[in-house]
Amino acid sequence: MNARDSEAVAAMLRHRGYSMVDSEYEADIVLLNTCAVRDQAEQKAIGKTGHLIKHKRNRPNFIIGIMGCMAQNRGRGILDQLPDLDLLVGTQKFHRIPDHLDSLIHSANGLGPQPGTIVDLEDEEGSQNTICDHDPDQRQVSAFVSIMQGCNMSCTFCIVPKTRGRERCRPIAEIVEEIESLASQGTREVTLLGQIVTSYGRRELPFKNGKSPFVQLLEKIQELPEIKCIRFTSPHPRGFKKDLIEAYRGLSKLCEYVHLPMQSGSNRILRAMNRPYTAKRYKQIVSELRTVVPSMYISTDIIVGFPGETEDDFQETRALFMDIAFDMAYIFKYSIRTETPAAILPHQVPQEVKEARNQILLDILTQNSMSRNQTLLGSTQEVLVEGPARKGEGMYSGRTRGNRKVNFSGTPRLIGKLVPVEIEKVSSSSLYGSLVLHGMETDKPLTTKKL
Repeated sequence: MNARDSEAVAAMLRHRGYSMVDSEYEADIVLLNTCAVRDQAEQKAIGKTGHLIKHKRNRPNFIIGIMGCMAQNRGRGILDQLPDLDLLVGTQKFHRIPDHLDSLIHSANGLGPQPGTIVDLEDEEGSQNTICDHDPDQRQVSAFVSIMQGCNMSCTFCIVPKTRGRERCRPIAEIVEEIESLASQGTREVTLLGQIVTSYGRRELPFKNGKSPFVQLLEKIQELPEIKCIRFTSPHPRGFKKDLIEAYRGLSKLCEYVHLPMQSGSNRILRAMNRPYTAKRYKQIVSELRTVVPSMYISTDIIVGFPGETEDDFQETRALFMDIAFDMAYIFKYSIRTETPAAILPHQVPQEVKEARNQILLDILTQNSMSRNQTLLGSTQEVLVEGPARKGEGMYSGRTRGNRKVNFSGTPRLIGKLVPVEIEKVSSSSLYGSLVLHGMETDKPLTTKKL
């Protein structure tokens, strides 16, 4: 979500005549788009800003701004710690940044009054419709598309409802128009974004033929001929009703990969987190998905060390984690977020216990991922080629429909195409192989077929 917001702001600034540079020390303006999900992220942002402010002392016209979730969470209180900030912009005001920067630059050039720090943190109706700009000069084989903002859930550990506000969705027609524009510029895969993406439109848009607005949106994107792969993140388990599960059977472009946040395998901890499902229901959803698509790849989010988590609670999480055999996971050590209900719960778990539990799950994940990748040895996987690999001359990379990264020898003309790659070597995180040249049409994307 933050990557998409940053991209949109960069595109707005390019349209206004600003240009991006490679180094913060070459820049006239540095904007930090911040996260508030964990305290560590906020501390890193504050530290980085303090470093930049030292640089500003030698360049009085150097502009520093903080935008995003930390700005929204801490508000004007940040200025007590960072009084030399020029700009503080919340999550519903990204589209105002070009105007604010223009004002700051005019003032620095003596063309207007000195505004001091510009602070813009208020809610704004319709802000969900403003994150739609993409850089036309940068071809994106795979693109993020924001379809909504906000969250109506009340998980006791999470600060997102405070920083992102209530759920607001964009119209289906506008989302499809954005994707059509991306497709005309070479995009072949889209990832739909929302705080709880499966809640898209549930309060604003009608169900049709038993299908939620989110599934209706997926069906509209399926009809776009130049889009070959559809993904989405992050959903909520309660969003996986029959219509969405069946969409994996009926929509050939919907990739057989699901990010399904579990958070805990203990029903007692799930209740304390205010997560409205049980471990049994979570396991049932996974079973239903694998019934529709046996080769389904599943990733998840896990929090270890939630307040009051006992060894028995953790062992329940460990058992479910092993049973489902996730292909990938984001495993977090619980971090206190002020102004959330969990922050004042008793029985906070010691840091060393969190560290140990975190490592246990990471070790299991590495084994699971390696085992799954080894099953792909000798198989031919359909890969959407994204661009040159990070390492190796003449090497290119892309991802399978199961979201596995693949590296192989190729040429620039393959970028944006679906190609068959025979898997010859694997690690726990990546696949390595060779193009299957027999029968491959390098000037036309391959068609796909869902199992």
